[in-house]
Amino acid sequence: MSDLNDPRVFFAAERTLLAWNRTSLALMAFGFVIERFGLFVSILMPQHSHPLQRGISFWTGLAFVLLGAAVAAYSTTQFKKVLKTLKPIEIPDGYRVSPGIITNLAVAALGLVLTAYFFQGV
Repeated sequence: MSDLNDPRVFFAAERTLLAWNRTSLALMAFGFVIERFGLFVSILMPQHSHPLQRGISFWTGLAFVLLGAAVAAYSTTQFKKVLKTLKPIEIPDGYRVSPGIITNLAVAALGLVLTAYFFQGV
């Protein structure tokens, strides 16, 4: 529990949450690029006339997207734990704490949607 009675403690925790949000978005974007790069390579190599198979780039990209979604969800739980330790005086009056949480949970959900999109086909 913080004894500072200073709203800067809350704002530092919120900045940390949003930094994890950017990290999760970067992981998911990197995973998407890796997955689509495998498709690009298969188009460039016409000598492989068999149907497109899910290779290493698909599974690696999928792993990065799922890792990004997991990071977003886990960082939200960590932020909620920090919020429980703060005193009411450390959160400014009228300030909503939910936008960061909602944003992170939306990023996690969209990561799962992107994962489902990968399985739809090429």
